[in-house]
Amino acid sequence: MGQQEKVSTSLAGAVSEGISASLAAVDAELDRRYPGDPGTRQPVHTVYVPGNVFEAGTIRSWGDQALAALDEHAPDAASFASVLGLSDDLAEDVYGRVVAKLEREPIEDLRVDFEDGYAGEDEDQDAARAARLISDAYRNGTAAPYMGIRMKCMESAVRDRGIRTTDVFLTGLLENGGLPDGLVLTLPKVTYPEQVSAFVRLLEAFEKAHGLDAGRLGFEIQIETSQSILATDGTAAVARMIGAAEGRATGLHYGTFDYSACLGVSAAYQASDHPAADHAKAIMQVAAAGTGVRVSDGSTNVLPVGSTEHVHEAWRLHYGLTRRALARAYYQGWDMHPGHIPTRYAAVFSFYREGFEAAAKRLSAYANHAGGDVMDEPATAKALSSYLLRGIDCGALDTAEVDALTGMNRAALDRFAAPRRGDLTASAE
Repeated sequence: MGQQEKVSTSLAGAVSEGISASLAAVDAELDRRYPGDPGTRQPVHTVYVPGNVFEAGTIRSWGDQALAALDEHAPDAASFASVLGLSDDLAEDVYGRVVAKLEREPIEDLRVDFEDGYAGEDEDQDAARAARLISDAYRNGTAAPYMGIRMKCMESAVRDRGIRTTDVFLTGLLENGGLPDGLVLTLPKVTYPEQVSAFVRLLEAFEKAHGLDAGRLGFEIQIETSQSILATDGTAAVARMIGAAEGRATGLHYGTFDYSACLGVSAAYQASDHPAADHAKAIMQVAAAGTGVRVSDGSTNVLPVGSTEHVHEAWRLHYGLTRRALARAYYQGWDMHPGHIPTRYAAVFSFYREGFEAAAKRLSAYANHAGGDVMDEPATAKALSSYLLRGIDCGALDTAEVDALTGMNRAALDRFAAPRRGDLTASAE
């Protein structure tokens, strides 16, 4: 080892100390507002079922209906691949994984709906019944990974009803065994940040009434109005809403049709790939980045029902919209019908299967300082590991095959995808 170079400095240590002191408040603000992704599983979709229709067998029924749609309209891998344009090397694998998913876990996230989709006559009874059935499902192992309700919004006409339904439902969960880990609440049609603050006060009051840990109850904010994107003062209201949630916001969900109608988009052109939708979701994405709040795309209202020709057209549309959303980093969306689930999973699985080998090799090269034809940075390593973990969580990838190509187990992947990048030099175990 050669002689070390002499290192000289010109500034006293007090300069660095003074700068750090001047930025202490900024450091604390960054930690508070931008804690990073929580590192938990994000469902690939959310399914809404009206509160007066939801039953104990709803999840299994959706899976069975989806399997029946495949049997009728695409009974084998070749026919399904032909409809969606899947490559030959993916056809069998994707089809097999879709069938297995529909048999094992047809719905990843279910919301019992007491808002737009609700047409019941006794909301108290339906909310109490939803609490009991969801509690039963978590006890007997038939629950989706995530379940909860969408209550009515905080606008004056329906506010009291939404508050009461939330209270009835949460109270029912506690009476039937407690709050499940996968509990999700969705607050719709938020227009002003003050409505988010009001919902926070409601959840705080419930927690205090039952001696729950402060912050135990989180919720999603549904973006369905133009005012939620651009406030009257020209600021991005959605960013202020995240702050108003005081750390309780878990997601921003785009409402395709309410938002489109709010802007005056004709019914025939209301879709998740409309320019107005792209603008709204881009604002949501930027506002949520780094906060730990996740963004979900909306849905298509073109249902895969009727003739095989129409079902295939609807499947191609849904598959294309889902793949488009995934490429834009919207890893979750809404599904409105059992017939949408096969193409949801086909799109998700093909997305991860197509990029799996390249992502695994790039991450391995980065972790082992092996170089390669792409020079990746720590932030890219985070994205690569997150991509692989998402693929594993939904069933598109197997842990063993990821381990084989990356040389990393789940814990090592988690370290690269950690919410805070204190150390991006984790090595394979």
